[in-house]
Amino acid sequence: MEISEIIMLVFCGILLIPSLASATRFDHWWIRAFDFPRIQISLLISAVIIIAIIVFDFSETIHFIAIALLILSLIYQLHKIFPYTWLAKKEVMQFEDGDPSDNISILVSNVLTPNTKYHKLLEIVNRRQPDILLTLESDKKWEEALEELEEDYKYTVKVPMDNLYGMHLYSKLKLEETEIRYLVKGDIPSIHGFVRLDDNTKVRIHCMHPRPPSPSEADTSTNRDAELLMLGRDVREQDESVLVFGDLNDVAWSRTTRLFQQMSGLLDPRIGRGFFNTFHADYRFFRWPLDHVFHSNDFTLIEIAREKPMGSDHFPMYINLNFERRAEEQQEKPKADEEEKEWAQEKIDDAEPRENGV
Repeated sequence: MEISEIIMLVFCGILLIPSLASATRFDHWWIRAFDFPRIQISLLISAVIIIAIIVFDFSETIHFIAIALLILSLIYQLHKIFPYTWLAKKEVMQFEDGDPSDNISILVSNVLTPNTKYHKLLEIVNRRQPDILLTLESDKKWEEALEELEEDYKYTVKVPMDNLYGMHLYSKLKLEETEIRYLVKGDIPSIHGFVRLDDNTKVRIHCMHPRPPSPSEADTSTNRDAELLMLGRDVREQDESVLVFGDLNDVAWSRTTRLFQQMSGLLDPRIGRGFFNTFHADYRFFRWPLDHVFHSNDFTLIEIAREKPMGSDHFPMYINLNFERRAEEQQEKPKADEEEKEWAQEKIDDAEPRENGV
């Protein structure tokens, strides 16, 4: 066997690691990190398959095995990201019935605490005029910079923090029964409450920004997973009109996020429409969807868009939804089986959540 073939076999083995690791249930940060760059991994595997076919003379059985394993790995990766392509069936119906009567628009923006380009976010808000603005990683300086919005956004919930987990909620629509909770850790807030669309309709909202698994944040994904799965369990039990939005520090196609959907019964408007990668704004090749808006099946989609960069490492995410009860009959809720529910409860128990989230 020639040296070039040996080197190629080594590359083939390396490219199998991401699929093997991410297929496990281990939650150490470096393993769960392979959940994120599935698009990039798919491209690399495809390139290595092509090069391997050129390099191998296929005189050895190992050549066939290596190519076969890479193809299986590629199929696994593509299976995970396929629902977020235009080829997949849309999970959320498009609104196509004239002028929307009960619509609600949301802008989610992880602003990056050290970022001082406040005007860029204000420009987006002034152009889009969302009903609700959620900022993440916002501190006291960001709060002061956004004060001018309060003339139009009269309802606010402010949690300025210097630990990259501050959040501010601004709403033109009336907010009711709002509360700040700390579900798993005492320094990671989330905002919960109701937004009133009209005199007869109010929607429960949950604004989230759990801590990601990384060497600088958390050794495992346990706390992030538990925060999402606790919310999913509670949303299913409440059985109300619901919006969940924020930077979930997890990709749309991860097992945890998909299980969150199944636990909660909430829909993802990106399915069948595109990736809408919001992180990292500075590196085109290293991007994946971290900022999310999930909703109950009584909403249809008017518009979803990734906004222009505003100095942060995240792009802002904009969505406009229309509330219509009849959509419930046509949009099926995702469901979790008993095995998945048991795994979710194990994750929640491992995180030792704070009592009542306070």
